Amino acid sequence: MSTDIAPTPQTGVAQDVQTGTRVPVSSFVSNLREYGLILALIAIMVFFQLTTGTLFKPVNLSNLVQQNSFIIVMALGMLLVIVSGHIDLSVGSVAGFIGALAAMMMVIWPLGGFFSNPLIVAIICLVIGGAIGAAQGYWIAYHRIPSFIVTLAGMLVFRGLCQGLLGGGSSVGPLPDSFKALSSGFLPEVLGTWTLIPPTINAAGKTVFGSGITLNMTTVVLGVIAVLAYAISGIRARKTREKHGYEAEPFALFVVKTVVISALALFFVYQFAVYRGFPIVLVVMGILVAFFVFITRHTTIGRRVYAMGGNIKAAQLSGIKTERLTLLVFVNMGMLSALGGLIIAARLGQAVPAAGLGSELDVIAAVFIGGASAMGGVGQVISTVVGGFIMGVMNNGMSIMGVNVDWQQVVKGLVLLGAVVFDVYNKNKS
Repeated sequence: MSTDIAPTPQTGVAQDVQTGTRVPVSSFVSNLREYGLILALIAIMVFFQLTTGTLFKPVNLSNLVQQNSFIIVMALGMLLVIVSGHIDLSVGSVAGFIGALAAMMMVIWPLGGFFSNPLIVAIICLVIGGAIGAAQGYWIAYHRIPSFIVTLAGMLVFRGLCQGLLGGGSSVGPLPDSFKALSSGFLPEVLGTWTLIPPTINAAGKTVFGSGITLNMTTVVLGVIAVLAYAISGIRARKTREKHGYEAEPFALFVVKTVVISALALFFVYQFAVYRGFPIVLVVMGILVAFFVFITRHTTIGRRVYAMGGNIKAAQLSGIKTERLTLLVFVNMGMLSALGGLIIAARLGQAVPAAGLGSELDVIAAVFIGGASAMGGVGQVISTVVGGFIMGVMNNGMSIMGVNVDWQQVVKGLVLLGAVVFDVYNKNKS
């Protein structure tokens, strides 16, 4: 008896004409493409581990996070800018200017104890960053000046102000230890430590082989909670799609994806736990990622940003106030640029005129590598984070291999071009 498979265009699956059983072959392929970015990140990390032998070492992973966290923080803001159909070339210069301003407030200017407190300085700088974003967004939103032009002007203005604040080529520092903890600090061992493998000690009381393995339990607990939350949210999202009649990814693919990502996450949790725990900046970054995932997926303002980027005329006709929304997008970008500048200054322990120079290119590249469309309306937070880590791993791996900085720029440029070409190809194909 024949069991022919007939296509079902409405759902993109195959269907057995006798039993009516849905066979989600095309769905499997389409979902597999979505996870290609994660597979690419894993492949790149394995490649550099095999060639250098040091990428997965705990100290290097901590350095990787601390060195590239400001890129991912600013990329979260850049994602909304690009999704809304704009671009911001000023983020690196704004970050450098804010870092210089923070250093001047804490080290040079006699503002007194309250206004020199690192926490107060950080809050003031975030507010100033938001004001900078509002100033640029005003001309873009209400006067229809192209964002490329406005932010290009901003890039020049704030790079000049950064150098002017620091007196040309001089640096300002050292910055207070409490401020530097933003980038170079680690979560305290609130839950203590646990010795997984004790060190080998001879009769004289000296370690003769190995130093043992001690885990930071705060890091372990937080990491396990985060992995469980990820798995539970994935299950709930899948059930919600099925409940409302939408096609969900194949169950086998969902299980494999969840297991692989969870195992990878637990591996990194272990690596951090045996070193010094989670870097504080990684926790800050994780909170921001969770916040923007919620904003883009579960709020009206997030859906309106995507609608505006997809078709601004249709968004206006549906009642969306696109001018105000554009202004808010750039205010958000300004605040995240300011936070990026604070992280850079904290990482260096001082403010330097070249801080943030060229970082706008890495930020934009992270968003496009993460799958955002240059035409607006398309992009995801998690994919942007993965794109940022791809850039960071490439920078870190090529530096360990001793690749010349000039060739590093060539490789990153080719990767960015390939990501955009892939996006355009997919749009033309569809």
